[in-house]
Amino acid sequence: MHAKRLDDPDLSLNMLMSNWPETVAVFIRHRMLCVGCMVNPFHTVMDACAEYGLDIDEFYLELHQAVNPLPLPARPAREVHKR
Repeated sequence: MHAKRLDDPDLSLNMLMSNWPETVAVFIRHRMLCVGCMVNPFHTVMDACAEYGLDIDEFYLELHQAVNPLPLPARPAREVHKR
């Protein structure tokens, strides 16, 4: 099966975690039992968020951040002061 979009509402949790394994950490961080669950081939992110009382938009944001982490901002060069 071809990988769908991460935010496809019909994407099963099984396919989500298979195609983007870095999303597993998001489920674990929320102490969700979806990882390895026998039902995850049939549940979607919407189902899981409803089951755990999580905001779906915030959860999708976390999934996107897990897959595409923002680079750390460049640190400004420190000036060297001579005495």
